[in-house]
Amino acid sequence: MSAFRQMRKLSLASLATLSLVATGTAMAQATPTEESTNSASPAAADPVTLDLVGINDFHGRIAADRDSAGAAVLAGAVDQLRAENENTLFLSAGDNIGASTFASASQEDAPTIDALGAAGLDVSVVGNHEFDKGFEDLTSRVTDRFAAATGQPGEDYALGANVYKAGTKTPALKEYAIREVGGLSVGFIGTVTEDVPSLVSPSGISGLDFGSEVEAANRVAKELSDGDDANGEADVIVLLTHNGSASTDCSAIASETTSYGDLVRKASGDIDAIFSGHTHSSYDCSIAGPDGERPVIQSHQYGTTLGKVSLNVDPTTGEVLNASSTRLPLATESADGEWTANYEANPTVAKIVEEAESEAEVVGSVEVGKISEDILRGGDVPGSDRGVESTLGNTVADIHLWATSNEDFAGEPAQIAFMNPGGLRSDLLYGEDGTVTYKAAAEVQPFANTLITFDLTGAQIREALEQQWQPEGSERNKLHLGISDGLSYTYVEDAAAGEHIQEITFNGEPLDESATFRVAANAFLATGGDNFTAFAEGANHADSGQIDLDATVNYFKAHDVVEPAPLGRAAAIDPEAPSESPSETPTESPSENPDESPTASPSESTSEDPSSSPSSDESNSAEPTQSSDSPAEPTEDSSDDSNQQDNEDLADTGFSASWIGIAAGVIVLAGIVLLLIRRFGNKAGR
Repeated sequence: MSAFRQMRKLSLASLATLSLVATGTAMAQATPTEESTNSASPAAADPVTLDLVGINDFHGRIAADRDSAGAAVLAGAVDQLRAENENTLFLSAGDNIGASTFASASQEDAPTIDALGAAGLDVSVVGNHEFDKGFEDLTSRVTDRFAAATGQPGEDYALGANVYKAGTKTPALKEYAIREVGGLSVGFIGTVTEDVPSLVSPSGISGLDFGSEVEAANRVAKELSDGDDANGEADVIVLLTHNGSASTDCSAIASETTSYGDLVRKASGDIDAIFSGHTHSSYDCSIAGPDGERPVIQSHQYGTTLGKVSLNVDPTTGEVLNASSTRLPLATESADGEWTANYEANPTVAKIVEEAESEAEVVGSVEVGKISEDILRGGDVPGSDRGVESTLGNTVADIHLWATSNEDFAGEPAQIAFMNPGGLRSDLLYGEDGTVTYKAAAEVQPFANTLITFDLTGAQIREALEQQWQPEGSERNKLHLGISDGLSYTYVEDAAAGEHIQEITFNGEPLDESATFRVAANAFLATGGDNFTAFAEGANHADSGQIDLDATVNYFKAHDVVEPAPLGRAAAIDPEAPSESPSETPTESPSENPDESPTASPSESTSEDPSSSPSSDESNSAEPTQSSDSPAEPTEDSSDDSNQQDNEDLADTGFSASWIGIAAGVIVLAGIVLLLIRRFGNKAGR
């Protein structure tokens, strides 16, 4: 707590105490018989328990689906927690909308906003997906809808203290919101990841700058605790950041060298708790800031979990006496794989969801085509790992290539297409008969990106493939691109930056890095999204005007059955694998065949030539003294007889060493026994 903040509260407390003392004295003089009661010091005000419950990355998951309990159960959980403690506030760390399931996305996320409003959402920071339809849409349609749904100022649901008008430090969004509860003023500061420009199509955020979260959070926290009512004052300050860690290990989060790591360590000591989002992780930590430890929490994704922070606050001084935090799962999986809600559904929100699903079914039930089998995103659980090749990524790349090269395409036809894994938000599942509906297709690519074609040289394609390994400090180490048929490459996963990609082939031939190729990608990727700057550096960008979803629907219409694109277009290789046959030992005479030597077999059964590596396995026949007594390379004087003698010498040496070791061990053991006898004998005599 800052000095200004504490002094202000203590000054008020002092005045209150003096008033109570004066009153007590007067009462004692008037009624002497009550002296024992009134002469005591006035009791301190009871601490107020403030409960903060939050979500992050809800992404329009209004309907129940496995561990995602749905908006109605989420609202019911908030209802129950408020019934248990009336001093409860419900908040969000961003990405409430965007990348939503079809029931919400098909209606521009209006059902999600209505459901969260009916659930009593008090405040939210802006997330990167709130910019999916552009800044103007966010600050008009979205905030207006929140205002209507909540009865609160709509801008309180798009806080962004580090979002500025381009080239200035003029806030483009509201920086903080204040809520009054339990006699406390609770201030919420909102900040969003500085990486938004790499996560959103540039057209959606033109005219905006995204500054340092630490600077913005500390600037606003200082204003809220400086004693000046003109710029807002708060007893408790909470940071809502749409930024987070990919790790779930608290010690790793506390020490990570990322913008988020800096934020949790360096955010002002006046900030009492931090709610996080963006990385879809789940963690509940207590991490040291400038003035001690405080709760730092993120609550997974899609409304699966509520994060809860409880602050015990002295209402007189505003001091947080103690803090605790936990995560509350909204559904539980049984042994047979069934999911059961842990809270009663809110009936008002349940009706909103029901109406939204009915409306969506009309549009979404139309069949667009068939698939031969499941087409999935990457990871053991599909979609859990964006750093691996996936059949869905490659299939969508094939679709985008087809859409920008078929006979109906008016522009210069593309030769290669790429797809970013973060743009794939659902899988194509075979179900009962392989039918794919409009709803299923829309849920795969929900961002309504247009397809862009542009020129890249072979060297730029190599650079783009290298950029799959993300810059240091990114929330994900790797983003594996889907690539279209005809392009393939090998890579070394753990190579140094800039050296991962090995051989690249196009239509079976080595890629000519000086040649120019026509490439297709969605608008997000084509303009450098997800740090793929090589695509933005291409030439002759042309917008095809085709929405990615429309391209997919048309592809299904043109193909009776769509099969998943195969894996293996990207192949990992082991850089330490031998490039030569293990039996090929280098010699000075090409005519010599080491396999013909009677002693070659045991000494050359390893993958390395013992004569060229002093550190090779001890099973090789090279002597330990070879580096000093013999040349490193084999010579024509080497013979089978000398090799055999060397082996015999080694055997004799090993035999002698073994007996010496045994004798030494016996002596040591005897010494230990004598010491034990002496020690315990002495104890027994005491």
